[in-house]
Amino acid sequence: MSRFVLLDNTVLSNFAQAQIVSAVFSLWGNQICTTSEVSAEYAVGVITASLPRSAWKDLKVIEQTEEEKSFGLSLSARLGAGERSCLAIACKRGAIFATDDLFARETAKQYQISVIGTIGILVQCVRKKVLTHSQAQNTLDLMITNGYHSPIDDLSSL
Repeated sequence: MSRFVLLDNTVLSNFAQAQIVSAVFSLWGNQICTTSEVSAEYAVGVITASLPRSAWKDLKVIEQTEEEKSFGLSLSARLGAGERSCLAIACKRGAIFATDDLFARETAKQYQISVIGTIGILVQCVRKKVLTHSQAQNTLDLMITNGYHSPIDDLSSL
């Protein structure tokens, strides 16, 4: 069985605002999911940042076990509830964690959790022919316009 991919709110928001959620589903299908804590964060964004309410309506939401909750609570308070829940589940179940938050990525590395972010997802979409390079670049441009603080602005070097 392939590893599943846990999407954090940063990734959910970027792809929802760019209206390209379908690319993420095309890349990983039913292997993608999130946590109820991330869903709650996204719901706040629907109200405060005009995120599209139904963009991720088909996304599976998984709950933490008691062991995962305990582990998540032991993580740094600098992490939000969504990040802690994703990190805990990824650590305990061997999932991939999709986030753009640098501190969350550094924490994941400490626990040998595989990480991917928005840029990595766009690159995978091009490699797997889900998007053309031009579509991926246009998507990145739109994400940046919508407020994504991207570490790069040109995908051609990747």
